[in-house]
Amino acid sequence: MPEPSTRTVERALVLLGAVCDAGSLTLADAARVTELSASTALRLLRTLEGTGFVRRDGLGSYRPGLRVVQLGAQALGHESLVSLAEPALERLVEMTGESAYLSVPSHDGEGVYLAMREGTHSVRHASWVGRSLPLGGTAVGAVLRGGHPAEGFVVVRNGIEADVTAIASPVSPGGRAVAAISVVVPSYRITGADARRIGKLVAAEAAALLTHTGSAGPGGSAEDLPVDADPLQQDLTGETA
Repeated sequence: MPEPSTRTVERALVLLGAVCDAGSLTLADAARVTELSASTALRLLRTLEGTGFVRRDGLGSYRPGLRVVQLGAQALGHESLVSLAEPALERLVEMTGESAYLSVPSHDGEGVYLAMREGTHSVRHASWVGRSLPLGGTAVGAVLRGGHPAEGFVVVRNGIEADVTAIASPVSPGGRAVAAISVVVPSYRITGADARRIGKLVAAEAAALLTHTGSAGPGGSAEDLPVDADPLQQDLTGETA
C-alpha cells in the first residue's frame, strides 16, 4: 500500500537534510543515516535529483544540487540580500569607477544579475537586473560553481562580450557560494596591477557581505588579502566572461 503523501514528503526532506549536512553521501550511507531502506532512499534520491535538489558526482555519491543553493540564496531573501549588497556595490563603483554586479545561480543552470550599479566612466559596462549569464567559463560561474580561488577572486578576459574583463568573488556563508559579486571593466582600461587591486576590493566586499563587518574601502580589509601572483595569469583565456 502506498505510503501517505505527507510521510513521503517528510522522508524526502529528512533525506535532503542528511545530504546537505554531510555534503556528500553514498546511497548506503544515506539510507543508514535516515534509517530508510535502500530502495526507499534510492527512489526518493532519484526524485530529488530529477528536481535539482541533489546531484550525483563522478563517484556516484549524492551532493546538494543547484536548486538547494538557489533556494538558500532566496531564503536569505532576495530583497534582504540585495539590500545587504547595495552598499558594497556602491563602494566598488566609488573606488573603481567601474560597473558592479550581484549574481546568483538560477534554476536553469545559468546565473542571473540580482543587483547592479553602473560605473561612472563615460565608457562603461552596462547590463540589467534579471539578465541571465552562462556559468561555464565565466568569472561569475567559476565562483558560483563552488570554486574558492586562493587569492579570493577570479579574472576572465574577453568573453561573451569582446574587450571586457570580469572580476568575481564568491559570497560563501558556511563555505558554500550562494552569490557572487563582480566588477566588469572594458579590457583596454585594465592592467594586471589594476586587476589585482580591483580583485582585492571585490574579494573583501564579498567576504564581508553576510557578516556585516564593513567594507573594503581605503584602509579596510581589502589590503590585507594576500596576492602572490598576477591574476591575469589565471585567466580563462578565450572563454566567456
